[in-house]
Amino acid sequence: MKNTRTVGLIVLLVVVAFGAWWYLNHRSAGQTGGQITMYYTKMDGKTEAGWPVSMLVQPSGETAAQQLHDTVQYAAVQAVAGPPPNIEAVRFPAGTRVNSVSVAGSTATVDLSRDVENQPGGTFGENAEFKSLVYTLTALPGIDAVQVTVAGHTLATLPGGNLELDQPLRRSDW
Repeated sequence: MKNTRTVGLIVLLVVVAFGAWWYLNHRSAGQTGGQITMYYTKMDGKTEAGWPVSMLVQPSGETAAQQLHDTVQYAAVQAVAGPPPNIEAVRFPAGTRVNSVSVAGSTATVDLSRDVENQPGGTFGENAEFKSLVYTLTALPGIDAVQVTVAGHTLATLPGGNLELDQPLRRSDW
């Protein structure tokens, strides 16, 4: 009787362990919404490199427009945060954050905090950081251009003075 009970307990533990393994492996695969490619500008200021970032599943019931907005917002935040610390790249100034994102047609508008004006790399840094943002967002299906605003305002340029921000930016601008 004791052997039967022990065998039953072992079988139950094996079934529970297998069930947990199966659930976790299949749930993880179903919970990611795929990957998007984030771009960063290497220290030469010219070369773009990509790194994949996983997306979570979009909530069911969202419209295609809402899904695009959420994806653009996620990508913009990731682009401003930059690549992992062990990667040498031109980065947005410390403290720069995405205040808001909107999408109209094929243009994404990204409003950044004023911290973006503090790029220590001058024109070189400004070009490189915005190139990364534009490459990242225009890699998303449906986005062809990125309008950048700062603290809710359209600026002619940032302090470096080289990159015009009064019109949407496109990959062809680089």
